Amino acid sequence: MTQALDQVDYNTLDAAKRRFIEAAKRTLQFASAYGGVPSGGLGGSANAFSLNLASFLDVSAQELFVTLVPEGLGTADDARPDDLSEAELRQFWWNIGIKIISCLTNDAASSGMQTVLLGLYLPSSTPETVFTSAFLDGFLDGVVEGCRRVGCVYISGETPQLKTKIIEDRLDIAGSVFGIMPPGVAPIDGSRLSPGNTIVLVESTGLHENGFTPVRKLAESLPDGYRTKLPSGKQLWEAMNAASHLYTPLVQAVLREGIRPTAMENITGHGWQKLMRSAKPLRYVIDNLLPVPEIFQFVESQLAGGKEMMLSVFNYGAGFAFYTETKLEAEKIVQLAQVQGLKAAIAGRVEASPTREVVITPFGITLEGESFGIARGA
Repeated sequence: MTQALDQVDYNTLDAAKRRFIEAAKRTLQFASAYGGVPSGGLGGSANAFSLNLASFLDVSAQELFVTLVPEGLGTADDARPDDLSEAELRQFWWNIGIKIISCLTNDAASSGMQTVLLGLYLPSSTPETVFTSAFLDGFLDGVVEGCRRVGCVYISGETPQLKTKIIEDRLDIAGSVFGIMPPGVAPIDGSRLSPGNTIVLVESTGLHENGFTPVRKLAESLPDGYRTKLPSGKQLWEAMNAASHLYTPLVQAVLREGIRPTAMENITGHGWQKLMRSAKPLRYVIDNLLPVPEIFQFVESQLAGGKEMMLSVFNYGAGFAFYTETKLEAEKIVQLAQVQGLKAAIAGRVEASPTREVVITPFGITLEGESFGIARGA
């Protein structure tokens, strides 16, 4: 008996890959200040980018600081009802496209890096049901828009079919970015963080890319599931899926202004515990809060644990933090954020302390360093 070959669906994969290459071509001019793709173009196994070193030579920079950041989206793309219309699906996937750019580039921005190149990895077991027109149209438009806002080139992607490793009708979304520091600027590594520094918090749009597991479980327990209406009338899936803020343009504006923050943090996993990312024994006192997005107010009303749980898990309305040597620098960052269309506030200060801790005075809550094992500079 002759058995048919069980093989990868290259027709579907190749069609999707052509769409990804076309999307990549739309981003080629977004990082023109740092270089470009040679005339050979895209589509090879290893695409090239010509890094323009003129600006580094102009300031006689002796070092070129770079970073390579790998990151995955997690389960944000699973947080949706099964009955989304075609228009809703396109909007959903557009937001997911922004979210993968966010989780990659915001991490790079926390050291001051300008993302220049971006690659994506999207494995699935059933590409024929994953790479639909709604996905390809929405997701790729979101990726291109995210690259435009950040100022980077989407240069490559991989879309393998993994039949025995991925759940049917689902895909994993991950990638990596290559970033560089502006000419003559050293990375912001937290080594100058010290008592007396001022803390600036910048708003988030909601969950961004973190905390989806407990909120997905909550949605599954509600009578209307992801279609549950929040007080504003917005449905739960829409609030969960809100496109994330991209902080690279603000960080680069701060550096161009000549401000050198002592530290910066992208507030994602571990929530406000990330404010004490430094291994130094310091107290971070937060006196002034940004508005809390509706999604967090709703989740807090439904789950046990109160505000301490919310602050330990979610960004709770603060997506990025700057630490500055002077209040004048902090005030300037707030102004620069406003120019970028972002709300920011001088939120607090750094104090000497025998141990690491975050004190949120409006709530009377202290997050202890012992419960947060990740430390920068340890």
